[in-house]
Amino acid sequence: MEGQIVKIISNLYTVANEKGRYDCHSRGKFRKDNITPLVGDYVKFDEKEQYILEILPRKNSLKRPMVSNIDQGLIVTSVKHPDYSSNLLDKLITTLEFHRIEPILCFSKWDLLNKEEEKEMEKIIKYYESIGYVVVKNTEIEKIKKLLKGKTTVFTGQTGAGKSSLMNRLDANLKLETGEISEALGRGKHTTRHVELMEIYGGKVLDTPGFSSLDFQEMTKEEIRDTFVEFFRYPCPFKDCMHQNETECEVKKKVEDGTILLSRYENYLKFIRNQGEK
Repeated sequence: MEGQIVKIISNLYTVANEKGRYDCHSRGKFRKDNITPLVGDYVKFDEKEQYILEILPRKNSLKRPMVSNIDQGLIVTSVKHPDYSSNLLDKLITTLEFHRIEPILCFSKWDLLNKEEEKEMEKIIKYYESIGYVVVKNTEIEKIKKLLKGKTTVFTGQTGAGKSSLMNRLDANLKLETGEISEALGRGKHTTRHVELMEIYGGKVLDTPGFSSLDFQEMTKEEIRDTFVEFFRYPCPFKDCMHQNETECEVKKKVEDGTILLSRYENYLKFIRNQGEK
């Protein structure tokens, strides 16, 4: 029988298909071959013995959070309390782009901004839209529902940004635990204890444990560069240009004239430099 892993708690794997849900264990062979079943995996399993027999080929997979077969990632990003982090947003975009997962940007806590802060954030939003990303606010519930239809979506973003709260607003039956913001640290407490795939509005969603750091150890500098989609619009004289110290670099020219958002370029430089220090 075939099904999809929809939840993992410890060594128990919940597999679902049209006939029901089955709590299964994995074969010892997986451990021996260093294979880790992930939420989102399509598998063959023995429904009587309740053992996973085989993991079917994956479309893609992530290490943090550990999920597979994802179509799109909804990045919930707080604009205040915790403060907006362009660095974390671009890290998440880079990670999703590298794994061929379509990023959707969702900004939360807009009501906490004053008028001047709103204007600055609107400029940032317009930039991300201009380079091809779908951008929503967490209050645009109907718009978000339409984006979920027919897709498997991972909800991710900074801890305390309101991922679980947003999912509860989308479907009150989920009753996901939410946490308070730590005043001392200015960031949220972890509330999601495990990864679970849930059906909602004609699609599937994954709520994942919050996290605040990522690294690019599995990526080369060139692969990091190629996740910055706007760079492709401005071909440099040299195809292998890294947009750092090269002369006649078209990307650097566009940064200087304001066409490319300065924070995006500065984050790009940080990413490739940090990657080199691993």
